Amino acid sequence: MAKKKATKKKAAPRKSAAKREVLVVGSKTKAALKGSGKTTFNVSSDALEALNDLMYQAVEQAQKRCAANGRKTIRPYDILA
Repeated sequence: MAKKKATKKKAAPRKSAAKREVLVVGSKTKAALKGSGKTTFNVSSDALEALNDLMYQAVEQAQKRCAANGRKTIRPYDILA
């Protein structure tokens, strides 16, 4: 009898099936997260992805607030609200 070939299991898909464009600058964001001075922090590999998701949420919220106010120009208070 022939032996079965061992197959590698594929990694589980990430939460967001559609890959979104990166909105944050990786090196700059990592440097800011690490901090400076007496305490420096390590940054996990998926921290930038979480921040990117947060940015997309902020953009979508700003768009909805702008549209709700009958405008087409997103203003700072649409983002910070």
